[in-house]
Formats: sequence, C-alpha cells, structure tokens
Amino acid sequence: MNPNRARWRAVHAQLRGRLLAAREGQAFWLGRLADSALATATAVAALAAARRADDADAIARGLAWLARTQNADGGWGDTPQSPSNLPTSLLVLAAHKLARKMPPPAGVAYVDVRGGEGAISGLYGADRTFSVPILTCCAIAGLVDWSAVEPLPMELAALPRRLFPLLGLPVVSYALPALIAMGLVRHARLPSANPLVRLVRSAVTPTVLHRLETLQPAGGGFLEAVPLTAFVAMSLVAAGQREHPVVRDGLEFLRRNVRAEGCWPIDSNLSIWNTTLAIAALAGGDEPARDWLLDRQLQRRHLYTGAAPGGWGWSHLAGSVPDVDDTAGALVALSYLPPGPRTAEAAQRGLVWLLDVQNRDGGWPTFCRGWGKLEFDRSGCDLTAHAIAALASCQVAQAFSLWPAEGKRLSRRIQRACAAGGDFLCRHQRADGSWLPLWFGSQKTADQTNPVFGTARVLRHLRVAEEQGEAMARQPAIRAAVARAIAYLHNAAHAEGGWGAAAGVEPTVEETAAVVEALAGRPGLEQEGSIARAVDWLCDRVEAGQLDCPSPIGLYFARLWYHERLYPLTLAVAALRQATAAAPTVREDE
Repeated sequence: MNPNRARWRAVHAQLRGRLLAAREGQAFWLGRLADSALATATAVAALAAARRADDADAIARGLAWLARTQNADGGWGDTPQSPSNLPTSLLVLAAHKLARKMPPPAGVAYVDVRGGEGAISGLYGADRTFSVPILTCCAIAGLVDWSAVEPLPMELAALPRRLFPLLGLPVVSYALPALIAMGLVRHARLPSANPLVRLVRSAVTPTVLHRLETLQPAGGGFLEAVPLTAFVAMSLVAAGQREHPVVRDGLEFLRRNVRAEGCWPIDSNLSIWNTTLAIAALAGGDEPARDWLLDRQLQRRHLYTGAAPGGWGWSHLAGSVPDVDDTAGALVALSYLPPGPRTAEAAQRGLVWLLDVQNRDGGWPTFCRGWGKLEFDRSGCDLTAHAIAALASCQVAQAFSLWPAEGKRLSRRIQRACAAGGDFLCRHQRADGSWLPLWFGSQKTADQTNPVFGTARVLRHLRVAEEQGEAMARQPAIRAAVARAIAYLHNAAHAEGGWGAAAGVEPTVEETAAVVEALAGRPGLEQEGSIARAVDWLCDRVEAGQLDCPSPIGLYFARLWYHERLYPLTLAVAALRQATAAAPTVREDE
C-alpha cells in the first residue's frame, strides 16, 4: 500500500465534511465572492451621483473600506489580494470626487504614473464594454471632458435583437444595458456634431429607455453585477433621468448588496455554479439538491439575451443569465443525483439548449451563438470541453432516457456536435500542448492567462466524456491532443510538487487541485510519482489552513478579478476523491 494513502483518505474525509457543512443547511451552496474595490468604487460613485441623503452612511463606509485596502504603491486592485491596476484606481478617485471628498494623494500619483485617464482605451482595444463606462464615470465626476468618452450607438438597441450579431456592436452581448445608458448620457452631455445622428438619437431615446427597463430583472441588478448596475444608474442620473424606475431599482439593488464591512462584491453570488461544482466534486447529492437545481432551469425565453428555455445561469437570483458553462455544469451534476420524474425532461431541454448555441466553428460561446467578435463572446476551449462532457453524460445516463420519437435524431446530432467540438479543441490547442480558459486567468503570469488551469479543466471534461463512452474522445486526433496536454502539465509542475498558472509560477491550491483531478489514475500514465507529490503538497496546504485563502483566479465580466471562498475547498475535494480512488495505481516506491 502507498504510505500516503491513509493520509489522503483522512484529508479527503475532512474536506468532504467541510464541503457538506458549507451548504449551511440549504439545498444548495451559496459561497461568498471576494470583496471588490472596483465594485465598491462604482457603487459609491452611483450612490454619490444620485445625491440621496439616506445613502450618506453607505458612501462614507465604502470610502473608509477603500482607504483600509489601498495598496502600498498607492493604487487599488480588483480584490484586496490583487496588485494595483489603473482602471480600479481611477474609479476609486472618481468615487471620491463624486462624494465630494479629497482623493488620496498617493492614489492620484499612482494613476498619473500609469498614464491616467488617457491610457484607459488602450487597455481594452476594440472592446468598449468597460473602457467607455470607466471614462463615463470619470466624466460624470469631472475628471475628464466628455469629449474623451467615445459615443456608443445606443440607437442600435432599438433594432430587433436577431440583428445584433450582424451589427458589429462595440460591446459584448451581455452589455446591452451599458450600450444604452452610456449612449444616452453621452448624447445628453455632448451630442453628435452630425445633425442626423442627433435627431435619430433623440427620437429613439424613449424606445431604448423602455428596452432598458424591460432588461432590468426584478431584483434591480443587471446580471446581478454591482459594477454594471452602478454604471447604468449613474449614467441615467447624469442624463437627467434621476427619477427613472431603472435608477430607483438599481440603487436599491446596490443598497441591498452592501456588506457589513462597507464594501461590495462584484456579483450577488454564484449559487448554481458553486452547487454544480460541489455535486461533481462529491460525485453525488440528494433529492433536495436535485429539485433545487431542476427548479432553476429557465422555463421561458430570457428577456436579457433572448436565450431559449432550457439553460441554467450562475445564480438562482433574477439577474442571472443562462450560459453554456453553467448549463453544462448542471447537466453533469444531474447525472450524479438521484433520478426523478422531472429529470429526463429537464435533461433533454438542457441538451437541446446546448446544441442550439454551438457556434459554426465547432466551439461553444458563453451566452449567445454567433456574436464571436469580442473576447468574451468567442468560443472557449474550456466551455467547449464542458459542453461535450454534458452531452455525453446526458446521452448515456439511464435517468436521461430520451423520448423515443426523438432519441435517434438527437443521438446523431450529439455525435456531430461532439465531433465538431473535438475538432475545435484540436485546432485551438497551443503549440506547447496547453489550452487557455475563457473565464479564468492568473494575476501572476505576464499575460494574465492561466494555461495550467485551462488545460486541466479541458482534460477533466474530456475524461468525463470518455468515461461516458463518447466516441469523439477515442479519436486519434483527440488522443494525441490529450497526450500533448498531459505532457504540458507534467513539464509545468513546480519542483516542490504543486502547480501554478504556468511553469515557474508559484503553486496554488486551485491549480494544483485541478491538475490532480485531471491526471490522477489515468490509464497508461507513467508519471504517477509527480501526482503523488502533488497530492502530498495539497495535503500539506490543507493542514496549514491555506484553503481559507482563495486565490483570485476568476475573471469576471470585462476581465475583473475575483476569488470565491468555495473554489479551493471544492477543487481539493474533487482532487482528493480522484487521487484516493486511483491510489492503488501509484507505485510503491513513490
């Protein structure tokens, strides 16, 4: 017996108990997103712009929290664990100006050294999703002239949604509220020099305001996102729409989401995502979790993105939007849960939803088929592999027996979709054997990518597909790609036993756990010794309490960094479950 096996089992049992306890007596896992300086700055700015006396205390506490979390270099990062960056630091200064407080001199110096407001547009290239809101906030605060804010074609929001993929909008698919609100305030403060454009924008203002109102969910928060909601609210206030219902409900969302410490997270929660990750990590769950998950499936066309029924979003709250990663995660999770009378029908709807959003390039995007021009609308390797795993799980699980009339047709369609997805993965594997994830990164790599995490997640999903008998996973091209990816991960291993975001980068629990889950027990793998060392490294970190210090590996909308309290715990449970199950294959001398 491997001498470490008893320790691995003991740590796994301990962490499994902790993950179950983190449910806190509910049917789901709520989790906790990182405190965010950027979210706090935008929330303070929006509340200050609205000038309501009742918000004075929240504004003061927000500014006090920002003062406590300022970095030594004078700037602010997205989270308290993040290095300073120009966008967040600039928004903090704007929040101070709108609150009529003196900006911290060290913060001003930090922004000036890094190019100030003029450097913002260059950070985001052709994507105006975040650069225009930042500069709009600065213009509202009086830090820049309105001429520095690029006008957004908000009149396009009046057109039918089916035309949006064809229009080449300068914002991503999920940012339609920003397009409308930023366009409105720029039109109100500095109208176009073209009289025809001015006339059209004035004429469509009531129409796009109505569309904005229909996009706002019942809870008031667009996408449950504090920054997006704050940007929309402050822009409408500055456009002379202070009493508009969108402003009222958006500000109430901000008030409701402030934390006791005086700060805000970037989003309300990731309850569905956390729950599906936990169920997969535990390889099982109960009927309350199953029923809760089934109740979260979208039953009607989504007003925000126009998504068809059948998908899942990241949160159980109203502002969540159905997306590929969460739909795939829900379907994989359901394959671990007790079957029920609703499961097969829900699985079929989810399966069809995934098939319908696959892009022509064979990959899967996040929200909408066919946008693909800007970074977070394109197909993603980790999303594609996750979709393939979900389709494979749906196809073969007994609980998901498809309706006889459609079973053969859907089975053929699944096979074609998985084959196209496999081709996409082969084409987008990098020369070193790695894959990049779309919604995860690292603050510790030069280009802020996380090839180790992306590669581990793709391998994990392809492993699920192979275990479920998906034919694509056995194709020679995929097998060769998997072999290259495994070699990449072994070459990227840290000398002390763990993995960081790339070779030579300091290891973290999250990346190490993701790799262990992907590689432990793989048939024919000859480097089991490195896996054993990694599991020991992981156990050492667990015993040192490092699971309570999550790393900011998550990339939120517009490349905002976040961490989630449950990520290291959930990933470690999944890794140790796989390692303990595979322990007999580890050599006796390791």
